[in-house]
Amino acid sequence: MNNLPRRLVPAAIAATIIGACPAAAAPASGKIVLAPHRAIYNLKLLRASRTGGIDSVRGRIVYDFSGSACEGYALRLRQMSELVSGEGDVLSDLRSTTWEDNAAKRFRFNSENLVNEKPTDAVDGHADRTPAAVRVTLDRPETKRFSVPAAAVFPTEHTRRIIAAARAGKSILTLPVYDGSDNGEKIYDTITVIGKPIVKPAADASAKISALSGLTRWPVSIGYFEKESAALEHSGEQTPVYSISFELYENGVSRALVLGYKDFTLEGDLTGLEMKKPKACK
Repeated sequence: MNNLPRRLVPAAIAATIIGACPAAAAPASGKIVLAPHRAIYNLKLLRASRTGGIDSVRGRIVYDFSGSACEGYALRLRQMSELVSGEGDVLSDLRSTTWEDNAAKRFRFNSENLVNEKPTDAVDGHADRTPAAVRVTLDRPETKRFSVPAAAVFPTEHTRRIIAAARAGKSILTLPVYDGSDNGEKIYDTITVIGKPIVKPAADASAKISALSGLTRWPVSIGYFEKESAALEHSGEQTPVYSISFELYENGVSRALVLGYKDFTLEGDLTGLEMKKPKACK
């Protein structure tokens, strides 16, 4: 899934590594068809560190993915989380919209975060790929232009790359990712670990969807590292900024989320899933 809120530490780095290089920015195989869908995940606290001070967490993610290879891919995401600690309750409300073209050359992003119903930060901008680099233009939080390496992939293309690697039997994928998150100026090194296809039937909302019947799904873990951390060269000694694990269907639908942050880990159960009819290409 594409940057839920788009974000495990790899179990092993002994398998074949797909290196990040400029060629990686090209779109994945056209045979990968991502399905428009609306998924709802209920969040709860899975574990917390003793020093983090978190007593409980509850929340919800609404993930609304639409589009096609013809019109590009749009994502509307909202994550609401209530954190309870000895210092009081904190309600976080993240709202994000993105759009990415099928050629992985253009990317638009807009996000806003509210804490206890008060706006704290907002990001708005777009990115365009050239042969030499990815040119980013920010309108918020301030007007700024800069470039990130041409090897960087956008979120939807990252998902397609993972599916392509899984189908090819690869277990490790390394790519730099630019998703417009945080203040819009960060690029992350990512390490994705892909497990063997899952045979056991799903036991949540996805089990009721006939469109998923017979589709292959894999366990996937992604660690996001600060670019300057040189995580790919010293991955055994690094801790990701955040991480996410999930089961990924070959049409892009995800279930069984685990979101890892510095002081706590959340579990996301898929409680609602609606498959939407894709628009026909004109």
